[in-house]
Amino acid sequence: MVLERLGKALHSALQKLAKSPHVDEQTIKQLVRDVQRALLQADVNVKLVLSLSKRIEKRALEEKPLPGVDKRAHIIKVVYEELSDFLGKPAELKVEPGKTKVLMMVGLQGSGKTTSVAKLAYYFKKKGFKVGIICADTYRPGAYEQLLQLGEQGGFPVFGDPKTKDAVRIAKEGVQHFKRQGMELIIVDTAGRHKSEINLMQEMRELAEQIRPDEVMLVIDGTIGQQAKAQAEAFNAATAIGSILVTKLDGTAKGGGALSAVAATGASIKFIGTGEHLEDLEPYAPAKFLSRLLGMGDLETLLKKIEEVVKEEKIRIPDKKDLLAGKLTLKDVYDQLEALSKMGPLKKVMQMLPGVGVSIPDEQFRIGEEKLKKFKVIMQSMTPEELENPRILNASRIKRIARGSGTSEADVKELLKQYELVQKLIKNLARGRIPRFGPWSKLLKKMG
Repeated sequence: MVLERLGKALHSALQKLAKSPHVDEQTIKQLVRDVQRALLQADVNVKLVLSLSKRIEKRALEEKPLPGVDKRAHIIKVVYEELSDFLGKPAELKVEPGKTKVLMMVGLQGSGKTTSVAKLAYYFKKKGFKVGIICADTYRPGAYEQLLQLGEQGGFPVFGDPKTKDAVRIAKEGVQHFKRQGMELIIVDTAGRHKSEINLMQEMRELAEQIRPDEVMLVIDGTIGQQAKAQAEAFNAATAIGSILVTKLDGTAKGGGALSAVAATGASIKFIGTGEHLEDLEPYAPAKFLSRLLGMGDLETLLKKIEEVVKEEKIRIPDKKDLLAGKLTLKDVYDQLEALSKMGPLKKVMQMLPGVGVSIPDEQFRIGEEKLKKFKVIMQSMTPEELENPRILNASRIKRIARGSGTSEADVKELLKQYELVQKLIKNLARGRIPRFGPWSKLLKKMG
């Protein structure tokens, strides 16, 4: 997992600096070498790495820390600022109520473009905009059917005609169709193509000339590394690229190459794809992206995700009076586990908490996730009365629940033990106390 390894390598370099007994020129040069190595292993362009490391070294050696700030903290701040700047400036895809924006999506075949189109539609639909998708991919078998399926899943309409090969005609008719319906965002999904496919690149030019999109967004596969540079340049030569969406940044990508290659177009990254589901898309914010990469967390995004899930699933959050009184039932715990499962894999959720992304082994996440799934199955075998009042669970009830859930009596008892732990934790939090569990890894081990 290249991005994860990049985060660990950068985190390790900064930790080494923080623990060094004194900071001199040799220490700074070693830090710069560690940062260089981490970025090169993540497939970041060599010239960009050299340029970045020279800026870090120059600032670290020459800039004086602000009054009250020690040299280590100042150098860490320099590295953070330079990496944030390197990762690009934040940019927004603006959609306005009552107005129509036409967005044309282009990219390589297999880059995840069609799925990204659906994710974008879903993202803006959730924000209350009227969104329609046009399938102008007349080459790939099943492209229209795939979009129809995604449209049904996400609740947005799809326009297309699988009987014709005239992509330009479909796109023009689709734009007019959705404009008549008052759509505020019209997304045109074009055929995936390669820079050497002259006919397809020409078709892309014609599409842009005929439908005159407000913006052309290039979808780049995060796994192709430095090849992205040549591809981005070819697409930009065919039709000016206004923005970029990077896919597959969920752990397996050589993301450094894709993120650095976008400089070839002069366009900004506006979204990143972080998983396979429709909700696995987020606006690209360099500072947040870097914070998560370095294990600093992203509490703002986590809180937004929680708020969205609670609203959509109509989950009841126990009020503070109940928590203070210790009135947290197993039904409440079950509802929270349901909400957690809808937010994505446990690792992805926990990485938004400071210090987690680089401190917990994959195996620990896997064990924790399996435990949570087992606990849900056990609670599904309980009666409503037992969920509301776990104190009535005697030996015979525990035996029945274990048999009904296909687990052991020890598993049921462990759930009850964890329930008591959660009760104490939430009760303390509700009273404004921070429990001294230590690192998040230790807390997760309590579940493992």
